[in-house]
Amino acid sequence: MDIIQSYGMVLIIMAAVVGFVMAWGIGANDVANAMGTSVGSKALTIKQAIFIAMIFEFAGAYLAGGEVTSTIRKGIIDSAYFIDIPEYLVLGMISALFAAGIWLAVASYLGWPVSTTHSIIGAIVGFTAVGVSVDAVAWGKVGGIVGSWIVTPAISGVIAYLIFMSAHKLIFATETPFANARRYVPIYMGFAGFVMALVTIKKGLKHVGLELSSTSGYVVAIGIGVLIALIGKWLINRQHYSHSANVETQRANVEKVFALLMIVTACCMAFAHGSNDVANAIGPLAAVVSVVSSGGEIASSAKLAPWVLPLGGFGIVAGLALFGHRVIATIGEGITHLTPSRGFAAEMAAACTVVIASGTGLPISTTQTLVGAVLGVGLARGVSALNLGIVRNIAISWIVTLPAGALLSIICFFFLKAVFGV
Repeated sequence: MDIIQSYGMVLIIMAAVVGFVMAWGIGANDVANAMGTSVGSKALTIKQAIFIAMIFEFAGAYLAGGEVTSTIRKGIIDSAYFIDIPEYLVLGMISALFAAGIWLAVASYLGWPVSTTHSIIGAIVGFTAVGVSVDAVAWGKVGGIVGSWIVTPAISGVIAYLIFMSAHKLIFATETPFANARRYVPIYMGFAGFVMALVTIKKGLKHVGLELSSTSGYVVAIGIGVLIALIGKWLINRQHYSHSANVETQRANVEKVFALLMIVTACCMAFAHGSNDVANAIGPLAAVVSVVSSGGEIASSAKLAPWVLPLGGFGIVAGLALFGHRVIATIGEGITHLTPSRGFAAEMAAACTVVIASGTGLPISTTQTLVGAVLGVGLARGVSALNLGIVRNIAISWIVTLPAGALLSIICFFFLKAVFGV
């Protein structure tokens, strides 16, 4: 308790610095979830993708990141064990942020798409289990996370496969691709509008006090989906094409339609990601600020200081600008060859899985969801369409993330304990 009173401002500054490092790691690694497929399919250049993502990620983090955040991310540890030793929670959260941020920087440099959520959870579990008590960890939730390594990529992979194969059979494998696109693309656009509206409602708006009931959310999403389908039908009917154009030319023109559609879905995913995953950086930071400001009292949630959300937003943008291209290249180009229609199938599958997870409470990593979706699209063309070496490296990086975050956090925690003489 003495170190909180004696070094309160120092601890807050340290937490702010490592919180920025963590947000930087989120930007460097996780933003590929929104933009990787757009770059891989050549719908956007890498510079365009980074510029668009910077705008929508920051907007999501700053506008919809929330005024109040949970101080113990995902309820993974029991705060009751820290009531008599709040300084351990403060030092532990600083250690966790630093550890997760360092691991994300390493993974991003290597081009590995890992889970930022699992990185911070592994780090929090590490210092708690070794430095406080094994019983303080909700091991059941940790087990659920390990199970999600298989479940969420499988769900999104199956959905991506179905979306891609439906577009292939209904449009691309026909003798009149453009005529069929006029018939079916508005349906895909309406479906995309519906799902993206749900993702935004469930993952973004709830943070700004505009949380809708499930029924209201679905009604609004259906309305948006129908409206976009009608607009899409009007726009595509205005497009003129030559009946004498060969099939390949028609397919190329249809791909351009999917490219535009995918850019819109990528923007929505970037906004939703910024609003949701910024909590991985600001949650532990909020815990430190809350405990220090209250003189050692541990609350289940904390009202954010005005500077916390901008710090998280700028951190995400900085990481994206400097290192984001590496993981974007892995997801967009390394796993399998993507076209706009394939990229759209993967993006939509990831969004659908996010909605399913929100409704069922399934632990989810947006990174693993999108990777699973890209694998599903690749498998639709056969195993030979996949770069199995890249897939192997990604799988290993997922397995390593939890223990890597935990080990780095433990080292940092005991170092800080020695420095502050706790």
